[in-house]
Amino acid sequence: MQNVLDGLRVVEGSAFVAAPSGGMTLAQLGADVIRFDPIGGGIDHHRWPLTADGTSLYWAGLNKGKRSLQVDVRSEAGREVLSELICAPGADGGIFLTNFPAAGWMGYEALRARREDLIMLAIIGNHDGTTAVDYTVNCAMGYPMVTGHVASGPDGDIVGHDEHRPVNHVLPAWDVICGQTAAVGLLAAERRRSRTGEGRLVTLALSDVALGVVTALGHVAEAQILGTERPRIGNDLYGALGRDFRCSDGRRVIAVAISPKQWQALCAACEMAGAMADLEAETGLDLARSEGDRFQARRRIFEAVEDWCAGLTFAEVADAFDRHGVCWGPYRTFGELVADDPRCSVANPLFAPVDHPGVGTVLEARSPLRFGGLALDDPAPAPRLGQHTDEVLAEFLGLSDTEIGRLHDAGVVAGPHG
Repeated sequence: MQNVLDGLRVVEGSAFVAAPSGGMTLAQLGADVIRFDPIGGGIDHHRWPLTADGTSLYWAGLNKGKRSLQVDVRSEAGREVLSELICAPGADGGIFLTNFPAAGWMGYEALRARREDLIMLAIIGNHDGTTAVDYTVNCAMGYPMVTGHVASGPDGDIVGHDEHRPVNHVLPAWDVICGQTAAVGLLAAERRRSRTGEGRLVTLALSDVALGVVTALGHVAEAQILGTERPRIGNDLYGALGRDFRCSDGRRVIAVAISPKQWQALCAACEMAGAMADLEAETGLDLARSEGDRFQARRRIFEAVEDWCAGLTFAEVADAFDRHGVCWGPYRTFGELVADDPRCSVANPLFAPVDHPGVGTVLEARSPLRFGGLALDDPAPAPRLGQHTDEVLAEFLGLSDTEIGRLHDAGVVAGPHG
């Protein structure tokens, strides 16, 4: 089979989530992504969750499909090896992705002196070069102040966000989005190089990624134009209708009615069309056509859905929702997702079983992109640390077995067994 990025070569110097996920995205589409790490592994090589023998499931998941090179990055000889690798010739090479400090030997100008058309994407914390990580970016973007359970005052009104501790989101969303943006940035720079022959330094600030999203979703304009602070509303959808509901057996579901069709389906499934018509007559709201009106009336609507769900088991609610075409979903733990959801199985062409060294056989995902008529390769396992050291040095630097042996003896590089 042939992947869409076959032949493209990317060298990755990275840690944590943003840069590795960007490289993984390209590797899933067929790019040859060569990740280098210090001998013994970098600071993310043993991040949780870990297997019983200490293998990082986190590292395995973010590095699947890549090749691995172990190099003594502190030594002059190790840096020379990496500089040559990053700038190795070939129309599909000369592409470097990193979130390490882009200075000294790893600075763009130093590397560009070896290859004029070098493409380098450097992920930084803030646009001014100061440090930031997902957690410090997220707290400043406003979302933790509107996340969490609702508390009501004596009159039933929702208490403002400043009355509560912020609630952090457990998904490193900005890192993940930054990784996808990095992949797009590299492909955009590579397209420009293919047309003009020019390389480029691309700088991507994690906080700028978050600020771009906050702006696109209207939060900045909301603060500037409306001068309001959004209240904390728990699991309610802002400006539309949706929330979690408890079934008689304790299972929870979310039901969403954003479009008129979704609203009609929810009314039919919950047998509340008549009651909602009465509510429209009482309030003058257009529940059938306006998601904003449904949001305003959500407490009354939720009461009806709550009463209906409370009298039925999860299976009964699911059956009714499916029969009427309700937009809904079940709440699950990670374990329940794996055990119960056919979308998280080989029944979904996204997945295939992959045997990761040191981990075992687990479900892994191909790229979620579907290219009509082109079948993507099965997902590949993450490499063992240093698994491809010798073959990379031979393939791209042209080193002989003897020369590679000398680098091993000098401690400049290492293979999978040190």
